[in-house]
Amino acid sequence: MNSVNNYGVFLEEYEANLNCNSVPILCWDFHYESINELKTFSSDLKRIKNISDKFKWEITHLDINERLKQEVVLITDPEQKIIFASEGITKMTGYTEKEILGKGPKMFQGPMTCPSVLNEIKIAIEKQIPFEKTILNYKKNGETYNCTIHGFPVFNLKGNLSHFIAFEKEAA
Repeated sequence: MNSVNNYGVFLEEYEANLNCNSVPILCWDFHYESINELKTFSSDLKRIKNISDKFKWEITHLDINERLKQEVVLITDPEQKIIFASEGITKMTGYTEKEILGKGPKMFQGPMTCPSVLNEIKIAIEKQIPFEKTILNYKKNGETYNCTIHGFPVFNLKGNLSHFIAFEKEAA
């Protein structure tokens, strides 16, 4: 019986002498967010790799791994229909990927979008050459934002146009 009492005293002394900093439960929220961002990044990267493998792209020069961390990735077919949008699309535009699949990037444009910039993008697409443009786009809720787009034609191993890939981010 005495050993049980000694254990209780020992436990009280141990807890009193414990020198640990308390951590607010809020830190778990950050950890949870970080894990979710990592899962999203991995999922997007895997999906892009699957598309790349399916259509036999050679895209190592685009540095997708790094760009995906900072930019939204949109992939369209040669007819400009969206077949993939990274998770960041929702944060940037308010649209989910499901809402934009099968539609064209023109859905983000509106009355104040500059026609001459649109024409420059159209010419680059027709010529199948990379481009970098900043354009006024519209979010789902109607708000406008300046979007910097780095667009690239993607060719298969035979050299035929397969898709277009765009890296987009809100311009400062």
